[in-house]
Amino acid sequence: MSAWNVFRIGGPSLKNHLALVIRLIEEAPKPLAVVASSLGEANDALLLAATAAENGDMDKAKTHVQSLRLLLQGLAAEHTEAEHTEAEHTEAEHTDAEHTEAEHTEAEHKYNVENAPRLQACFEELERFLTAISLLRLCSAEMQETLLCLASRLVAEFLACILQQKNIPAVAVEPRTFFVVDTQAGKKRIGLEQSRTQLQALLPSWEGKIPIVAGAVGQSLQGQCAYLGRNGADYSATALAYALQAKEVSFWTDVPGVMTADPSLVPDAYPVPNLTYAGALELAHFGFRMLHARTLIPLIACKARLTVKSTLSPEQAGTRIDEFGNINPSLPTCITSLEKLALVGVESHISDEPTRLGARALSALEKANIRVWMSTESALGQNITLAVPQNQVAQACALLDDCFEEERLSGSIVRWEPHAPVTLLTLVLENMGTTPNIAGRFFSTLGNLGIDVRAISQSACERSISCAIDGAQTSIAVRAVHAAFNLAHTEINLLLLGKGVVGKSLLSHLAQQATTLRDNHHLALRLVGIADSGRLLMDPKGLDAATALQHLKSLPKSQQPPPLQEAFIRLGHMPLPVLVDCTASPGMEALYEKAFAQGINVVAANKQPLALPWLKREQLLQTATHFHRAYHYETTVGASLPIIETLKNLVRTGDEVQRVEGCFSGTLGFLCDCLMRAEPLSRAVRKARDMGYSEPNPRDDLSGLDVARKAVILARELGMRVELENTNIEPFVPAEFLSENNPEAFLLSLEKLDAAFSQHMKALDYKGLRLRYLAQIEPSENLIRVGPTPVDASHPAWGLVEAEALVAFYTKRYRQYPLIVRGAGAGGEITAAGVLSDILRIAENVRGRRR
Repeated sequence: MSAWNVFRIGGPSLKNHLALVIRLIEEAPKPLAVVASSLGEANDALLLAATAAENGDMDKAKTHVQSLRLLLQGLAAEHTEAEHTEAEHTEAEHTDAEHTEAEHTEAEHKYNVENAPRLQACFEELERFLTAISLLRLCSAEMQETLLCLASRLVAEFLACILQQKNIPAVAVEPRTFFVVDTQAGKKRIGLEQSRTQLQALLPSWEGKIPIVAGAVGQSLQGQCAYLGRNGADYSATALAYALQAKEVSFWTDVPGVMTADPSLVPDAYPVPNLTYAGALELAHFGFRMLHARTLIPLIACKARLTVKSTLSPEQAGTRIDEFGNINPSLPTCITSLEKLALVGVESHISDEPTRLGARALSALEKANIRVWMSTESALGQNITLAVPQNQVAQACALLDDCFEEERLSGSIVRWEPHAPVTLLTLVLENMGTTPNIAGRFFSTLGNLGIDVRAISQSACERSISCAIDGAQTSIAVRAVHAAFNLAHTEINLLLLGKGVVGKSLLSHLAQQATTLRDNHHLALRLVGIADSGRLLMDPKGLDAATALQHLKSLPKSQQPPPLQEAFIRLGHMPLPVLVDCTASPGMEALYEKAFAQGINVVAANKQPLALPWLKREQLLQTATHFHRAYHYETTVGASLPIIETLKNLVRTGDEVQRVEGCFSGTLGFLCDCLMRAEPLSRAVRKARDMGYSEPNPRDDLSGLDVARKAVILARELGMRVELENTNIEPFVPAEFLSENNPEAFLLSLEKLDAAFSQHMKALDYKGLRLRYLAQIEPSENLIRVGPTPVDASHPAWGLVEAEALVAFYTKRYRQYPLIVRGAGAGGEITAAGVLSDILRIAENVRGRRR
């Protein structure tokens, strides 16, 4: 005889996909035994009926029983309809009239459970039991267990009835006849050897049949009905596999396997292909909902392979659990998040001798059946921290107070106030000891997000590492750790402010680069919001970057600013949230600070917040630091050129910056290049505006104020306490021309300067000089100068063409030959590329560079 297979069919699968369940059973290798989980609705109905009966209201009790009858009848009717629909599709596909007629006749069969004898016998037993409860006016815990066993037996009888009417040789069997359950000490364990022995006498009656076993049901050593509780059907299935010495067990569920994380927290969680028994046990120990330690024990004993699969997609491999596990044990398996816990602890003030705090505290809580999910003890046992269920924290504190009453009264021991709610976050890795820096990556990921780690624990078997974090940070922590260990694409959620030249270009980059970033760099950039001065478009599911601007413009524009504070709250609960400021608006620093407070990172091309008075700028940076948020602003100087980061690296590595010179404005660089080629000033400025180099009103560029802001930003990176108003600025054109507010009128007024500028350029060219708009920073003098400056061929800026920007760092290391950064320094597309680069830096800082 072939080895047995065991199926465990989940309640949701029975209720929602009965036709698929029947097909799985029909097509499965035989011999086959099926363990059917109860339906949640069945359990609820019987418990409500028991409450009504206990209160003497048998009519109401019978109403609840009738609701269960109707539920099962409805499932049978739905299955009948599903078969009819399938037959009609098949009928339409065939042309053979005889074949069609045969199938049509089969489809007319109606599944009927109303008069099934064994099912009705169960209902009659249920009604007698409820009558007894009504007469006694009592429904004890033992009686409730009997009712739950009856609910499970009803579901098993229902499934057997449907299979029999499908001409599948199924029979519902009574698990109390062979499952022997030890209920002592409040724990329910199936006696594997006793159950195996008792099952041998029943096996002949199963010959050629498919036994349908009610899940979570057994009989105690005292002969009473024993309900196995949570994961009871799983436990029944693996215990049955042991009793049958089966080699294959399949759990059919509504998920495609053991997931890498809770899908409700991590939408792109996926099934782990393989696990060892030990790895699965580790997950079970940390509260992984799908697995329970007692479920795995019979598997390990008989070395049966367990496969967890989806009823909806049986062709998918699911998760296989056996003694071999993953062929690549260096890969992480899962991140678990056990929520609604509390941290309690005691500390000894006697430091010169070892204590037994841990042993005494754990013993006291164990006697009261309080589950300790994690305990950490300091050297010599001077203090111990315990993670317990939040709903038992008051009881735990009282027990610890009683346990250490004498020491507390003498002041030698102090109990800490509990901290709740906390979540126990655990990374399970099947050979953690052979993979370096797991702990470092785990905690640095949390640290980069500003998540406080309240307690830490690592298993001696080197398969898991855990920490307690504040419950409010569960979602972002799970997602970040999941991404950091390469279990998924790193998800970055963006809220874009501004739809000007840079904002439009950034949207274009996002649309064009999405596939490349996802496939080659494992980054998922999601635009979840876009806003302008009077409109906000936001969708947590993501916006199409290619059409988002069009949808934003279709919204009515308000005279009031959009409700960004509400948007920040929503954004802050998403993985790696980033506020992207592509505006040039003043006053944005207040928005940045609100974003930081909501856990949002900021990437900005806006120079104004960094050129605020020194104290306000420092407050902004300190706010980012306080909330552990990133604030990247590389594009505020030199568009996409790495100017700020280069300067920071010089300072970080101890170099002494003696002078900085640069052409920071690609716009003014473009104008200088045009003028040196004898192009009139007015025409060159108009050309710069049309090409997107300048601001909408070119006056803002020609004033020199933009370059001065950039110089102030760089100077402050050197630690110079300089203010914008104290900067020595010489405009590109005479100051009297800068009072014109109308852009077109301003361009026309520049025609008056064409002749003078042309003459000046000829004079410079005659002397072998070229005009450049230079910013000069002198740290030793705490001085910034900005203005048009002739340079000769020895100056680094001599060879600049069109919209090139340049900065030269003269330092102690780079004294004779300055460190030069040079490249395109203007244009929406280039600046947007720099903004995108800053966004990607945030992802790299969290999860580490992959390539």
